[in-house]
Amino acid sequence: MAVTQAYDKTRNKLLRDPQTAAEYLNTVLEENNPDALLKALRNIAEAQAGGMKGTAESAQLNRESLYKMLSEDGNPRLSSLEALLHTFGLRLAVAVDREHDQQNCA
Repeated sequence: MAVTQAYDKTRNKLLRDPQTAAEYLNTVLEENNPDALLKALRNIAEAQAGGMKGTAESAQLNRESLYKMLSEDGNPRLSSLEALLHTFGLRLAVAVDREHDQQNCA
């Protein structure tokens, strides 16, 4: 088995766990890079049972729309993002930006 295949298999197994997927997304969000976020969401979608097709069905999204939404040029609607996250066993949350909070307290 090639190294890449072994990596993908391990990554997919790990990303099926909602806790691991949440930690992964939170780490990516800290980078403040929308392209990296879309890639991370693609990785999680591919890891789910049924892959992209199964994820699209579970999220009640058109498969082609899911591919487009998670492409490098993707711009997901909030409702689509919420449906996708729900499929992963996740939800959106808001937290205080520690840098901003520290600047306002200074």
